[in-house]
Amino acid sequence: MTETMAARGPDGGGVWAQDGAGLGHRRLRIIDLSPAGAQPLVDPQLGLAVVFNGCVYNYRELRDELAADGYAFFSASDTEVLAKAYHRWGDRFVDRLKGMFAFCIVERDSGRALLGRDRLGVKPLYYAEVDGALRFASTLPALLAAGGVDTSIDPVALHHYLSWHAVVPAPHTILRGVRKLAPATLMAIEPDGSRRETRYWDPPYGRDPRDAGMDAADWGEAVGEALATAVRRRMVADVPVGVLLSGGLDSSLIVALLARQGQTGLKTFSIGFEAVGDREGDEFRYSDVVARAFGTDHTRIEIAADRMVPAVPAAIAAMSEPMVSHDAVAFHLLSEEVSRHLKVVQSGQGADEVFAGYHWYPPLAEAAGDGAVDAYEEAFFDRRHAEMAESVAAAHRVAGPVSRDFVAEHFARPGADTPLDRALRLDQQVMLPDDPVKRVDNMTMAWGLEARTPFLDHDLVELAARIPPAVKLEAGGKGPLKRAARGVVPDEVIDRPKGYFPVPALVQLEGPFLELVRDAMTSKTARSRGLWEPGYVDRLLAEPNGHLTPSGANKLWQLGLLELWLQARGL
Repeated sequence: MTETMAARGPDGGGVWAQDGAGLGHRRLRIIDLSPAGAQPLVDPQLGLAVVFNGCVYNYRELRDELAADGYAFFSASDTEVLAKAYHRWGDRFVDRLKGMFAFCIVERDSGRALLGRDRLGVKPLYYAEVDGALRFASTLPALLAAGGVDTSIDPVALHHYLSWHAVVPAPHTILRGVRKLAPATLMAIEPDGSRRETRYWDPPYGRDPRDAGMDAADWGEAVGEALATAVRRRMVADVPVGVLLSGGLDSSLIVALLARQGQTGLKTFSIGFEAVGDREGDEFRYSDVVARAFGTDHTRIEIAADRMVPAVPAAIAAMSEPMVSHDAVAFHLLSEEVSRHLKVVQSGQGADEVFAGYHWYPPLAEAAGDGAVDAYEEAFFDRRHAEMAESVAAAHRVAGPVSRDFVAEHFARPGADTPLDRALRLDQQVMLPDDPVKRVDNMTMAWGLEARTPFLDHDLVELAARIPPAVKLEAGGKGPLKRAARGVVPDEVIDRPKGYFPVPALVQLEGPFLELVRDAMTSKTARSRGLWEPGYVDRLLAEPNGHLTPSGANKLWQLGLLELWLQARGL
């Protein structure tokens, strides 16, 4: 199992086993580069064994607090701080952590185990029940490597995949026998085998009376201060930390704030692709402006067309779950190049979901009652439930509109004041970890590169959740962020049209990319799998770029990507 994750942890590996519990780990050395920082970490005095993926940014402060309480340390790692913090404060030690993490802690004497995942789901945690035992891993393929997992397609997950840009909410994955722990969740496995899940973080999305006197300028200032803290936290490392600089507002603001904090010689990286027709493939003109303004050590990564064809199957092979966004290929190529220079980078993912930067948010501000669910479905869903009967073979259909029902149930939960608050909560707790965040983790870690996301700092997210919707929607969305950036980031970057990670060669399915999908969909393996209505596949193949979702995504690519992913897994 651990060998399948060697790319995520190329600097070493280890295993520990005792009395029916076994832990394995692959190491990416970032904090405490010495052998004392290796995992699994075993603390014989406390009787604990730990495996941990991620980084606890405030581990030094916690270490000082624990040392004052009498704890002695044998390493300089944040992993050891996890062990001591669990011993000192119990399961809710996670409330004290600022960072991204997935972990398992096993008690030597009792056999109790505690698994946990960070608040925003930046780090993954998959599990499977096989022959009366629970397996867990940072990737889905690691679970498959040990055999015995039910690899049939989960019909509910398939419905989500086709409805929701390939977002499959926890605990589901596309495979029936593999589940994932939800963000902000602990799973305790007691000595008698009983299991309990606890959600430990669920911030309110609404107005706090203590904020009553704040205007838009005040919110912008507060956001600027919180983001400055978030980017400073994410410089904690025993190796250099760089920034992925797309040229958009979000990554540019990260660079600007680090420069203001005195960071010099900061390494920044931008990627661009060959233009196809009138479709531009890079945003270098903006990233160059930022790199010059702040004197970064900047690298442009220009990807020639001939690198794109092999990049697609390589990116698919790196996916723990199938992901339809073309960004995955771009991030895979970017990570390959950046990993030649650094082990850690900061990245701007999450700002749009936290500060309402996408086009589907303004309609939700006007929606009321059930109309909010309608507005979300209309803006975001790729297919309505009725279309499933046309596309999915009868054996793999579900009776009801499970994806819309999921949104409706999430919207109905208490703790969010307005339809926009409810949509932002849904996107931050479900869509974000299961689309852009997962994509960045999978593609960067495939090259032994750790990506840190300051816009997903939980203190910043809690602050953003309190901001009135009208303030967030100012200036076309991300109003407080744009206010925080004014005077810090060059105006031409703040006022530019919203951009997306451009991969022109994949916008239209043609040439070798179309052949890749066509070969997968017409293969004997795909036909015997029987996922799709044959007539539906034939219609898509007959007009490969003529069937698009409301957001402009290619429906054939969605089917083909899933089939390519299954074949890459040998399923």
